[in-house]
Amino acid sequence: MDIKTVLDNLYTARSTRHLANDPLSFCHRFAAPEDREIAGLVASCLAYGNVKIILRNLETVFAALGPSPRRFVERFEPEEGLRLFAGFKHRFNDGRDLCALLLAARTMIEEADTIGDFFLGCHDPHAEDITSSLTEFSASLLAFDYAPVFGSGPIPADSYFPFFFPSPASGSACKRLCMYLRWMVRPADGIDLGVWKGVPPGQLVIPVDAHIRRICRSLGFTKRKQADWRMAREITAALRQLDPADPVKYDFPLCHLGISEGCDGTVQPLCRQCPVVELCGAGAP
Repeated sequence: MDIKTVLDNLYTARSTRHLANDPLSFCHRFAAPEDREIAGLVASCLAYGNVKIILRNLETVFAALGPSPRRFVERFEPEEGLRLFAGFKHRFNDGRDLCALLLAARTMIEEADTIGDFFLGCHDPHAEDITSSLTEFSASLLAFDYAPVFGSGPIPADSYFPFFFPSPASGSACKRLCMYLRWMVRPADGIDLGVWKGVPPGQLVIPVDAHIRRICRSLGFTKRKQADWRMAREITAALRQLDPADPVKYDFPLCHLGISEGCDGTVQPLCRQCPVVELCGAGAP
């Protein structure tokens, strides 16, 4: 069986069980596009580390955001937010960083009405992919005034808020931002949401986490070892050969071979049932 058929079958086999084990599930709690894009920004920014801890901490945040994340952000006041999230901690990030993120969301919708429209102001529709768009988007967000959260002066050195907005220009794989864009841009298919209409899915770049790095190396989509922007573009280029209009459609099912199905890169009994085993350098006999 050829690789496109295998991966298309894998895409078709995605399930609600996989979605429930993914930060994207928090976006599906809301029906309105304006709520979903706020929920997606928060959920994707905190989507690093152990998935159980991610989901637990997101439950805490979304309990505070209430029934409409958009309305919460529109009314957000940093002083009140700092009290509300005073005890919040997710690995590197604390309550100040979360408040700065919410202030960034408020600033974007004040300037452009939606985060999607703000991103479009940074987007080059003629570029091969989102490299330049993402570079400008991150730079624009980090240039906002965060004094209401951090006090006067620049973002302090002890804050990990800039971790939310890395740039391809620095070589970062920008995993969480690429994931957010996948959620927002790809057509609604029961997993991704299709909230933003101005960015072609063919311009997206795959979010490279530890699972995608390992699995895509095993499938021969990249020979690079470091999970950086070059690897992300190399894997995306390989997937674009299979589906030029929608290359990152394969991200969710491939990633959940690791997250939900237990693939850890070692040959084990699970490999016998794995749908990509015949193509995988790790599990092949």
